[in-house]
Amino acid sequence: MFSAYSPRAANAYQRINVETSMHTIDQHQLVALLYEGAISSIATARGAMARGDVLGKVNNISKAIRIIEEGLSTALDKVDGGEIAQNLGSLYDYCIHRLILANARNDDAMMLEVMRLIEPVAQGWNEIKKQPAAGVVNAPASGQPVLMEA
Repeated sequence: MFSAYSPRAANAYQRINVETSMHTIDQHQLVALLYEGAISSIATARGAMARGDVLGKVNNISKAIRIIEEGLSTALDKVDGGEIAQNLGSLYDYCIHRLILANARNDDAMMLEVMRLIEPVAQGWNEIKKQPAAGVVNAPASGQPVLMEA
């Protein structure tokens, strides 16, 4: 009735699920997921290194680098982003450099440093979504946003 488990079919299903999700989430959620993925990959790499799993360490550091380089860095608006975009770009470049060195030197402290640099930025990013837009207040009766006079 059912065929045996196929890793290839499971990977295809997961890829389709991710691609479908990408069309239903907003840009803010996407960046939050990128931060979460980078932090998770670094944590997994640290665990792999502690276990002596060289392939696991290398793969997860590579994944974190790709997330930072191809996801977070390319999402920056370097034209209109001003000083914040420049600072984040510099931070991402530094993190990539440190992860490459951590991989080459098997240095857990460097990986931990990168996690500690990215985590507060990720937390700050998540807090942005929780804040109501400036000048907008929810009316208690209707629940509809009401613009406040300045």
